[in-house]
Amino acid sequence: MAINANAYSPKQFQFLIAEQDDMGTFNAESGGDSTNWVSVDVDSIGSPSLNVLQGLEHRTGSRVLQTTDFFQNNVNTVKEITVSGTATVPVMDLLYGNITQGDTVTYGVASNVGSQSFTSATANQTANQILSIIYKSPSSGNSLAFKDCFCTSVSISGDMGTEGGRMKFSATFKTGSVVQDLTEATITTVDTTFSSVDGSNYYMYKWDADDRIIVDVANVLVNSFSFTVENDVVFSGGTTTGFESMVRAGEISATADFNIKYDDNTDGLFELYNNQSVGASEGATLMATDDTPSDGDGFEFKFAKSILTNVAFSEGDIMNLDVSVKALGNGSDLLFEIGC
Repeated sequence: MAINANAYSPKQFQFLIAEQDDMGTFNAESGGDSTNWVSVDVDSIGSPSLNVLQGLEHRTGSRVLQTTDFFQNNVNTVKEITVSGTATVPVMDLLYGNITQGDTVTYGVASNVGSQSFTSATANQTANQILSIIYKSPSSGNSLAFKDCFCTSVSISGDMGTEGGRMKFSATFKTGSVVQDLTEATITTVDTTFSSVDGSNYYMYKWDADDRIIVDVANVLVNSFSFTVENDVVFSGGTTTGFESMVRAGEISATADFNIKYDDNTDGLFELYNNQSVGASEGATLMATDDTPSDGDGFEFKFAKSILTNVAFSEGDIMNLDVSVKALGNGSDLLFEIGC
């Protein structure tokens, strides 16, 4: 084979996500490859962790690893995928719909939510419950394709000193199924464009002053924030196509970190943090345009009940505070609500 003179920039690779109806069937939504894929406005696609199992221990009778000693298995392994980029409406709808098993905005999880189970025979999904993913290569082929993917962690963040508070995201996915294809060359007709207009982006400045609330402290001036939802998946059993049982059974958590201005509204947060009551919430945390997150008003989130997990000075040109918050369940309210 002759030397190939082509070289590719990392920015030429594309990251595509699509809903998937049936476990084991790559992007089986109606319409085919040309209509269902959402292109991510990517900063970094990372590299998938294939987590191939290898046996490299040489056996008795030789000081050298023999060809017959080598073992490899790529079936019953958990593959991990990470991506980060600009938060846009189509992408965040897919991610929050998947991680909460929600079908419509607003997305949320009940305080008394139970385990969420899937099997290799799961079919005909009505919500955003399974995802297919493609790392689309700029070369003639060899794009990486994964099926039966679950979003296990998604963070969205913003900084008023960067791009005017335009929000960014990062996400982690897992799949316990065999890789769909690492030489995929047929995904050529997918929609690889993404919207860069303001209507598809999220901005911090859209939050109203009296609806910027941290543990019931309103009119907080937010310099930067990060909001994270985690809902992991446990894989078990084994078949020739991968794991046969997928369960979301661990803790579902929602946390937020803020850098805020230190002023007469926020100077009492040290006292609140120091004297929190056992078994009680310190109040609601809300970032929104009104008192309830909703569809079409930009990115909004609410913790009906929350506690402080950190308060600290943050020195700069003016004094600020670093504040961390975690959502609490109380059996009736939603653990968290997200409008996007």
